[in-house]
Amino acid sequence: MSEKHILVIYPEVDITKIAVYRNISLIFLKSIRHKPDALATFSNVIEELDYRTGLILEELKNNQIDPADIAVVMARGGLIKPLKSGVYQVNEAMKRDLRVGVMGMHATNLGGLIADKIASQLPNAKAYLADPVVVDELEPIARVSGLPAIERNSIFHALNHKNVSREYAKSINRSYDELSLIVAYIGSGGVSVGAHHGGKVIDVNQAFDGDGPFSMTRTGGLPVGQVIDICYSGKYTREEMRKLVTEQGGIQAYLGTKSLNHVLAMIDEGDEQAAFIMDAMAYQIAKEIGAMATVLECKVDAVLIMGSIMNSKFFTNQLMRRIEKIATVSVYPIVNDLDSLAMNGMMILRGEAEISEYI
Repeated sequence: MSEKHILVIYPEVDITKIAVYRNISLIFLKSIRHKPDALATFSNVIEELDYRTGLILEELKNNQIDPADIAVVMARGGLIKPLKSGVYQVNEAMKRDLRVGVMGMHATNLGGLIADKIASQLPNAKAYLADPVVVDELEPIARVSGLPAIERNSIFHALNHKNVSREYAKSINRSYDELSLIVAYIGSGGVSVGAHHGGKVIDVNQAFDGDGPFSMTRTGGLPVGQVIDICYSGKYTREEMRKLVTEQGGIQAYLGTKSLNHVLAMIDEGDEQAAFIMDAMAYQIAKEIGAMATVLECKVDAVLIMGSIMNSKFFTNQLMRRIEKIATVSVYPIVNDLDSLAMNGMMILRGEAEISEYI
């Protein structure tokens, strides 16, 4: 059992990341980039299933990864029905919901489908998801939106939140379940800030399509009245509005780039507008962290912040000066989803993970 391998799959819009681990040691890593013209031949994300699966199997073969050694296939994703935190074996109900996009359609919906397709071709493997983005542990009061027809829901970077929370708890010889934490994930896409209490994320901004702080490509929360006016202006279709909010907003809209390195170079060169907009993003994230402190009644054990942007001294200073009095702040500038998934896979191999059924 100790020599069994874990295959990790993380599909993104134009790239599929794969990794193979022996126990917790990384032995193979590959980012398969998909050219726009190749993806343009498919009318939707789900149609890419066979294409991406074939490329992964080819990589494994070309790099002498023995299929018989793979016991666990862990996948990132996807937008399935809300569920509790944990590990889930991919089943028919999950595959159906990934295909139809019950909570939305995204490249990560391919994760469980690819994992299942590959596991079915391996002699000893099973496919799993761990803490997908739809983990929902919100308190009832956190669901109230202000309009009965709309309920606040939970879509955020659950895998990262849970992993770093457990890592922090272990570092101070405490249990995650007994801590009150504010966790912020600052990604290249969205930003999620959650209040963790009793081992659950009792409140978090919906980072997928428009709630919370703006980010590199997402608008975050917008003035509702003005959004309504834009929607009925005749300038945009429904799909164009969604792209505006999730792919063309934030730093991309203000500075014309979604490259963090480019933005930081602009700031180093004295670009005042770039510095101002980055400061505004730090400001909004600080506001969200402050809001989550009130959720925890200002009894916060620590604030945990993840994201490569924290390698920027400018951004870190702008954020820290606004939040450092809330509680101890721990920064994690290196975030590795593949390692997080592999750790869950290792727990499966060791028999330490409770496997939940998706229904």
